[in-house]
Amino acid sequence: MKDKKQKLETTMNRNIKMSELADCPNCACFNLRKATRAVTQLYDEILRPTGIRATQFSLLVAAKALGPVIVTRLAELGVMDRTTLTRNLKPLEKQGLIKVVSGEDQRTRLITLTDSGQEALAIALPLWKKAQAHVAKGLGQGRWNHLLADLGKVVSVAGR
Repeated sequence: MKDKKQKLETTMNRNIKMSELADCPNCACFNLRKATRAVTQLYDEILRPTGIRATQFSLLVAAKALGPVIVTRLAELGVMDRTTLTRNLKPLEKQGLIKVVSGEDQRTRLITLTDSGQEALAIALPLWKKAQAHVAKGLGQGRWNHLLADLGKVVSVAGR
């Protein structure tokens, strides 16, 4: 224990050279998060008239596409932890867009899209398509296809 503490103190007191930081601007995590924030802001702006955010839109699509879906399964598909997903589902449930009910046992929760959620999704879908087309056109079809493939590979490399 003493060795760990001493090593940590030595590391903390070490002066980092600027040359050691040279690769940091190429950080995959930073650059992916930066791109995600920019794209999310674009989608949120276009979806603003609906009152639905891009992250909420994705959850409504998943609820529609998967039918009644268990929270754990939806979290796995979205590479999210259950608590984050549950927190993101609460506003949709309060707005009456989804319904969360007990599954076969008390430990499972099922998510279903309500009629109001179906209507909200139908209103938001054309705006989402507008945002999607904007990004695809800006990148060009070939680059867009490569991006989607590359993002899938990134998720795979991260072990998800």
